[in-house]
Amino acid sequence: MAEKLKIIPLGGLNEIGKNMTVIEYKNDIIVIDCGMGFPDDDMYGIDVVIPDYSYLIQNQSRIRGIFLTHGHEDHIGSLPYVLRDIDTPIYATRLTAGLVELKLAEHDLLSTTEIHTCEAGDVIRAGVFQVEFIHTNHSIADAVAFAIRTPLGTIVHTGDWKIDPTPISGGMIDLARFGELGKEGVLALMCDSTNVERPGFTKSESTVGNSFDALFKGCTERIIVTTFASNIDRIQQIINVAARYGRKVAVSGRSMENAMAVSTKLGYMNVPEHTLVDLNQIKSLPKDKVCIITTGSQGETMSALTRIANSTHRQIELQPGDTIILSASAIPGNEHAIGNVVNELYRRGATVINERNLDLHVSGHACQQELKILHALIRPKFFIPVHGEQRHLKLHAKLAQEMGMRPDHVIISDIGHIIEISPNAIRENGTVTAGRILVDGYGVGDVGSVVLRDRKRLAEDGMIVVVVTMSCIDHTVLSGPEIITRGFVYVKESEKLMDEVRQLAANVLAEVRPGDDWAAIKGEIKRELSGFLFRKAKRSPMILPVIMEV
Repeated sequence: MAEKLKIIPLGGLNEIGKNMTVIEYKNDIIVIDCGMGFPDDDMYGIDVVIPDYSYLIQNQSRIRGIFLTHGHEDHIGSLPYVLRDIDTPIYATRLTAGLVELKLAEHDLLSTTEIHTCEAGDVIRAGVFQVEFIHTNHSIADAVAFAIRTPLGTIVHTGDWKIDPTPISGGMIDLARFGELGKEGVLALMCDSTNVERPGFTKSESTVGNSFDALFKGCTERIIVTTFASNIDRIQQIINVAARYGRKVAVSGRSMENAMAVSTKLGYMNVPEHTLVDLNQIKSLPKDKVCIITTGSQGETMSALTRIANSTHRQIELQPGDTIILSASAIPGNEHAIGNVVNELYRRGATVINERNLDLHVSGHACQQELKILHALIRPKFFIPVHGEQRHLKLHAKLAQEMGMRPDHVIISDIGHIIEISPNAIRENGTVTAGRILVDGYGVGDVGSVVLRDRKRLAEDGMIVVVVTMSCIDHTVLSGPEIITRGFVYVKESEKLMDEVRQLAANVLAEVRPGDDWAAIKGEIKRELSGFLFRKAKRSPMILPVIMEV
């Protein structure tokens, strides 16, 4: 292992999203993707989760560029935060670059960031690396894989991909190029594992268009379709079908409006003339001439569909008989939120149609047979499964071994682990700082495990504040103690319990002597009340003693 190539995943392993990978050789580093993740249910108040990029800050003088596989948030969402601390060029295809520019402009970073627009087939030199862009299929246009030539051999990083023989735009994945790379010799393959549990092939995006046609044909009611804002091909199909049946299309949701504006400007979307109308115009149109495309397929609290369901949308009022089409699958963890929105839609007389009724969504990720085809074409010496939780990585490793890969040539790694590759060996050797940074409003990384623990406790058991005024001279109680509670019990129905809490606090304060430490007094109040409340109510609220000195 004298000469070593290092691969360091900072996100995207043993988790969904937050994709970021460092590839390092001697004094040169390139970064593949810069994504964000969504908070877990117990991350109260957290907006997004980004990778811990401390390693990049420590080695920023060695970074030669960030290369982006496509424009989904789990691959570009961390850029506004990373680029505050690291000055490095961005390399991306046209649509991805357009979405990145939009994002950076919102954060006032566009003028200070160097963005290079590339096409499939381009080869970019970055230090000792040569990065080739290879066209793939995914649920967003302009997705690419990378063939990264290094002094020790070629690394192929697939990004998110599938084989779509009838894509809406951009042509089929360049399998021929992957085959050529396989003949040339590939040192290591890093491949998307998201759909490795599913047998067979992923359906083509064009099958969804047939389902839309069947739903639009003969429908006399207003149609509202929700899908991912970044799924430009899906939105294009909705617009095409709406125009075919004489419906005007209105769009609701800022992220969708932005994505459509960028893709239309760059030529990735073609809206038939006089089809798109402003939301304010739909009230004057007959029901069978209206199609609304909205965000909110995941039940997000402030999304357009959720506001429509809750009758809080300023421009769209749900009408009995409206047909709601959910053209997206539930991201794991969002099922409950989506269910709540669907129930509200039904409550207001709408008809809801989802992928259980028709083919209204297809995945953007390769299933087992597609993965086998790519492995057979590339024939890598070493294999590192990426983009998935532990079960995905393990199953993908098993699939690779079924395709003839030696077990000792497969590495199932984790974020922060350093994977070292030489021409004849692969191993894990050491770790770097990795994990997650929590973003709460304008705060980046200022909410840690202690704050989350407090938020969780407040959410589950509430809080009690004990307020007392004491003499700073002899520590006698001048007023109080007063008990203030939030999220613990309804005070008017628990007066007896509150009286007992007040008396217990008074008993503790009666034992105070001149010279006692204020912190010790507060600690004693917390200990006594905590034990009492758990015995009495089987709850552990947060207890905050407040002592005012006079």
